[in-house]
Amino acid sequence: MPSEPSIKISCRNVWKVYRRGSGKNQIAIPSGVDPRQHADTLRTQGDIVAAANVSFDILEGEIFVIMGLSGSGKSTLLRCMSRLVEPSAGEILLDGQNLLNASRAELTEIRRHKMGMVFQNFGLLPHLSVIDNVAFPLRAQGISLETRLARAHEVIDLVGLKGREHSYPHELSGGQQQRVGIARSLVVKPDIWFLDEPFSALDPLIRTQMQDEFLNIQRSLNKTIIFVTHDILEALRLADRICIMKDGEVVQIGTPSEIVLTPADAYVRKFTADVPLAQILRVDAIMTRAAAHQPGDKTIVNTATLGAAIKLFDGTVETLSVVDKTGVVLGNLNALQIIRALDQAPDDPADKTADNTADNTADNTDELLSA
Repeated sequence: MPSEPSIKISCRNVWKVYRRGSGKNQIAIPSGVDPRQHADTLRTQGDIVAAANVSFDILEGEIFVIMGLSGSGKSTLLRCMSRLVEPSAGEILLDGQNLLNASRAELTEIRRHKMGMVFQNFGLLPHLSVIDNVAFPLRAQGISLETRLARAHEVIDLVGLKGREHSYPHELSGGQQQRVGIARSLVVKPDIWFLDEPFSALDPLIRTQMQDEFLNIQRSLNKTIIFVTHDILEALRLADRICIMKDGEVVQIGTPSEIVLTPADAYVRKFTADVPLAQILRVDAIMTRAAAHQPGDKTIVNTATLGAAIKLFDGTVETLSVVDKTGVVLGNLNALQIIRALDQAPDDPADKTADNTADNTADNTDELLSA
């Protein structure tokens, strides 16, 4: 049996607070005090709470998407995890090492050799060609010219820019520039890959293409990825798990199917209300798991969407065998299961009271989404 993936990076009770009128942002968390109440106390005295008692583990090879509206704390948290921003309290563990205890020199080495970063602003050097931009991190490491150019050619091919090695940034489209940024972040062969809204500045069609490229790259490299976005459809499409944040706090962590089918509250439900379920829900979210399975008429991989499964029911097929990527049968799926799943509205009537009390949140969400 394949071994369970190990924990790659963890947040343990992470806080980031910007203190009013103070150059110091470190805080002491009183023992026995409810974290939410403490965050409210800090806010009432004029402090900005960008991250409040955040804890989670991210597995090796996982795409972990952090999402929320502007001001939710998602980008600040990502920067805390790489120590581009210093947390006010808590622990950030990378392979069991607390990064908050790392010296400046140690942190520089970790960033150079273990971390890749891509931001919304491409940050390309305008006077350097594509290949020189991509190879630049290796130059900073002191790698020989021959080695860094060979590695740069590899990742340029990987992101689909072969033939544009000697072009300059101003000669490239927005999507091509972002590919250069992605290639540059991968050239150091990072263990962990941080991406902060990397596709949000792109046109919708190019954005979809870049998401496809991103998934293809991940299938090839199997990196541990922390991906920040405010777009629920992007999160659902890319994530193994999603962390939804609001006001610096974690509201819900779950798989795309869990987020859509069992939203934690009205805030999460507002995001998922108009999600096209057939394009988002995966076969393994609704299939029947059984040690002794009944062979199906056809097979479908467990990561396929329900939309893909629907196409296999052509009038002669009653049951599908669900398999993993190696062909091992995991269970079965029938058309009735798909119909029931697609008919399941994420809006739960039992939560109407919660919805009514969340009117202000919903109104603010609408305003921010339309801004």
